[in-house]
Amino acid sequence: MHAFDVLGDPRRRRILELLAEGEQTSGAITEVIRAEFGISQPAVSQHLRVLRDSGFASVKADGARRVYAVEPAPLGEVDAWLDRFRRIWDQHLDALETELARGRRAARTQPAPDQPGPGPDLSTEKGS
Repeated sequence: MHAFDVLGDPRRRRILELLAEGEQTSGAITEVIRAEFGISQPAVSQHLRVLRDSGFASVKADGARRVYAVEPAPLGEVDAWLDRFRRIWDQHLDALETELARGRRAARTQPAPDQPGPGPDLSTEKGS
């Protein structure tokens, strides 16, 4: 299954978000997903199985509990795909940063709108 097929499901993305915080038991994951998405325990188990089978998550037995963890390797595939677009974003963000810097410089060289600018030069009055 392609990485984006796996990540296309909001429940699986949410499970990965939970696992990104650290290892989680299947019970803890099920509790959150059932509360947020209103799906059954077997449905949550199916999503966990998809994540496991696709390599996004690993599982280990801890007594009677099953503990899941995120596996970073498949996320590298997503990152590599996104890298093509980062160049576009970076160019736009660099241009925005330049414009913001210009605006800050201009604001420093001009008086604030609520403060008057320099008044007339009274040292050169005529007739004194």
